[in-house]
Amino acid sequence: MKQWLETINGSVLIMACLRFVSSFIELTVAVLILMNNDVKKALMFNGLLALVGPFIMIASFTIGLVSVADQLSFAKLAFIVIGVLFILIGIFK
Repeated sequence: MKQWLETINGSVLIMACLRFVSSFIELTVAVLILMNNDVKKALMFNGLLALVGPFIMIASFTIGLVSVADQLSFAKLAFIVIGVLFILIGIFK
């Protein structure tokens, strides 16, 4: 197992850990919603998740882009940034 972890790229490992943290938060909120059994509180919890999700996505994208920035042209990086902005606009509008 230790040899397997040594072969994983550090950026990939951090991105995966961010996704694990995100899924843990989502699962915790799902349990809280079920425990409270109240629509108003469920909406509040979902609103909090709407803030956490984009933060995790931006952090993950940033880590990935920083690690491959030297391999991509400026035009490709610009397209990726524009795509992420469109995703965020779609989430928040």
